[in-house]
Amino acid sequence: MQGDISTRCIDLVSTLGLMDKNDILSVTPLTGGVASDIAVIETPTQKLCAKFALAKMKVTEDWQAPIHRNKAEYLWLQSLAQIAPENCAQLYGHSEELGGFVMEFIEGDDVFVWKSNLLNSAPPRGEAGKLGALLAKLHLFSSQANFNKADFDNQGDFEALRIEPYLQHLKTVHPNLEADLDDVIDMVRANRKALIHGDISPKNILFRDGQPIILDAECATFGDPAFDAAFCLNHLILKAIHVPAMQREYVQEAHRFWDFYAIQANWEPGRDLERRVARLLPALMLARVDGKSPVEYLGRTQREYVRALAISLLKQNTSQLSEIFAAGDFSEGAGL
Repeated sequence: MQGDISTRCIDLVSTLGLMDKNDILSVTPLTGGVASDIAVIETPTQKLCAKFALAKMKVTEDWQAPIHRNKAEYLWLQSLAQIAPENCAQLYGHSEELGGFVMEFIEGDDVFVWKSNLLNSAPPRGEAGKLGALLAKLHLFSSQANFNKADFDNQGDFEALRIEPYLQHLKTVHPNLEADLDDVIDMVRANRKALIHGDISPKNILFRDGQPIILDAECATFGDPAFDAAFCLNHLILKAIHVPAMQREYVQEAHRFWDFYAIQANWEPGRDLERRVARLLPALMLARVDGKSPVEYLGRTQREYVRALAISLLKQNTSQLSEIFAAGDFSEGAGL
């Protein structure tokens, strides 16, 4: 076992009464994320996953965030489990004192990470539509008057995790876009309508038996549902740019995501929601090349193309996603 993470995992499962420390065969840290320490706990009969939030992100820029977001993540997962248990990992408990929680470790021959499939040019099998429908279901559920918003009154965490590193930081890189970016930021802050995940990225979506399993809700807050929709659409567009052979398919997946999402999004007028998603989307595209957490897979020419396209779309201030999807050849510069 490895030092600190092993000790924390042992303390966590013991505190939650899940097992005796002598039942643990191994604790294996997982890599890849920037915001948490995550490990697999193996016993003779099962594997569990433990997760602890980090105060400083594992990125080049100085990016700090409150560790109590671990509780908000667990509560978000509980909300998902309440309405769609088949789309949520089984949960085993959270310790506020230890700043961690334990859930099912998901694996199997029928399990894949959506990001890996997209980057490896795997033909889509309806993943985007299923995710769009599920996300709208959660947003609709949490938009109701009887939903307990108090559990997710953590806008400060969302500011530290998303607004500052993704949008505010862009103003230091592109001062000429300050007015447009302030408009986007004010819009997101003003439309707190539903429980949002804040990181609907293919890296956080597993598929098991063809159904999406959503993980990593560290940015969960009661906020603007347009942010979740735009965040996912952004990744599909970036993948279309990066994988030219799948350009048509991935842009079609973006259409499907929005179609399946919008059909259930009746907590507000559809045109208002689409306008905010369309306003957010180019800002998020720019954030993934010039923000504090750029995507790792775009080459130099691809980053330049994304930057130019995002700035153009941001200045156009379009209100329709179809105009963004048709804005240009998403494969321009791809592969270079």
